[in-house]
Amino acid sequence: MKICVFGAGAIGGYMGVKLAQAGADLSLVARGPHLAAMQENGLKLIEEDGEATVDVSASDDPSALGVQDYVIVTLKAHSVPGVVDKMQPLIGPETTIVSGVNGVPWWYFHKLGGQYDGTRLETVDPGNKQWDGFGPDRVLGCVVYPAAEVIEPGVVKHIEGNRFSLGEPDGSKSERAMALSKALSAAGLKAPVRPRLRDEIWVKLWGNLSFNPISALTHATLDVLCTEPGTRAVARGMMLEAQEIAEMLGVKFPIDVERRIDGGAAVGAHRTSMLQDLDQGRPMEIDALVGSVQELGRIVGVPTPTIDTVLALVQLRGKVAGLY
Repeated sequence: MKICVFGAGAIGGYMGVKLAQAGADLSLVARGPHLAAMQENGLKLIEEDGEATVDVSASDDPSALGVQDYVIVTLKAHSVPGVVDKMQPLIGPETTIVSGVNGVPWWYFHKLGGQYDGTRLETVDPGNKQWDGFGPDRVLGCVVYPAAEVIEPGVVKHIEGNRFSLGEPDGSKSERAMALSKALSAAGLKAPVRPRLRDEIWVKLWGNLSFNPISALTHATLDVLCTEPGTRAVARGMMLEAQEIAEMLGVKFPIDVERRIDGGAAVGAHRTSMLQDLDQGRPMEIDALVGSVQELGRIVGVPTPTIDTVLALVQLRGKVAGLY
């Protein structure tokens, strides 16, 4: 089984080290100083109980790596459409594209059934670049739970979590999903195959949709924005609008809004990924996390006044910073 992790930054690097330690036929696509460090010194993973360095096959040229059985995409959502053409040498007739990307996935309406089946999402797949370039039948969904960061080129620090939930768009337990689950499990990762992956997508998105832009606007950490009455109320408003949209699309939420916000507060003084991107001058993941939910609201006819307001503010914040 040939596996390529495309975008071997924090999450992709963490997964890559684990797969390499388990003896997987692995390659990584990265760029810049991080790639150079991996090529020269290997990829180092620091965990709570120790650290390890593995030699990896890493390149910025997919054509040097050959056709893969699985291409696991761990880029930021806005980066993926621009590399679809570059990824083509990795893709053969039987290749599975594993979409480990935050936010509403581009394939969301593939095999959903009902009146919206096959709907395309412009916010996350402008010009249908992924839909046409990958083909939705190739895709296997993935909800990424671990937290990690690249602390210096070639060095990834794992913070928490080891679950990568997998799911077919049609909810089936396919051979390709079970085979990848087995490979990830052999690497010490949790990789359940879920019949209702979209439910998990929304529970994670609930927090990303609200906590990320609010933190980017206020510079508050999770414990503060989830307990300060004003910002908690804004997050609740955004989440209730999102819940109405999701339930119209058949999603079932296992917890309520208050428990989800309390869960965010319990994480503590955490700086969200969008706030980190703003601080470090990296493009902000606004469309996949917030704009996509607004687009879904338009599709199903649910008003999103709170989401609209916060989205307008964070888009302007991003534009002023030159990061959107």
